[in-house]
Amino acid sequence: MGAVTDDEVIRKRLLIDGDGAGDDRRINLLVKSFIKWCNSGSQEEGYSQYQRMLSTLSQCEFSMGKTLLVYDMNLREMENYEKIYKEIECSIAGAHEKIAECKKQILQAKRIRKNRQEYDALAKVIQHHPDRHETLKELEALGKELEHLSHIKESVEDKLELRRKQFHVLLSTIHELQQTLESSVSSEQPTTTSCRRGKKARPPAWTQTRSHSQACGLLLQSLRWPAARLGG
Repeated sequence: MGAVTDDEVIRKRLLIDGDGAGDDRRINLLVKSFIKWCNSGSQEEGYSQYQRMLSTLSQCEFSMGKTLLVYDMNLREMENYEKIYKEIECSIAGAHEKIAECKKQILQAKRIRKNRQEYDALAKVIQHHPDRHETLKELEALGKELEHLSHIKESVEDKLELRRKQFHVLLSTIHELQQTLESSVSSEQPTTTSCRRGKKARPPAWTQTRSHSQACGLLLQSLRWPAARLGG
């Protein structure tokens, strides 16, 4: 076997010694006392070794009980730490949920603020315009005025159509009178020749023209009368 190093010896002693309270020394002392008690020659020496053994056992039992208590305490501390860890995790999860909820509230508050600003801007714009009741009144008045103008337009169109018909009749009449005058003028020359020969003379053409003019005047009066009546 190879030589044992000092580090390995110290490691073994620490493992045997436990928490460093001298358990290794007590066990060695107990073994030595047991050997002395077995090799004791007198009763008094055996009794003294026996008492030492009991004392050492009591110390070992006390140390073991202390170690068990520390072990139980460590287990309870571990359970307590696990409980605290779970509580901390729950608190962190709750904090994350609260942060998310606060973010939602902030977004909602920003949206509400934006809507209020838009509402205020719209309210300022609406204040520059008349209210709905006045607008409806104006629309109703404009509708009535438009209806009245449409009636006037129809009446004007009817009058215009009547004037067109009357003007057409007048032009036709003038054209007929012009043809009549031309025919009368053309027939005047034979009449003049016959008068020179001693025959009875016919009435001059200007009398016929005058009669035609009077007829035109009567026609114009007859056209103006229904137009004046329609305009009235």
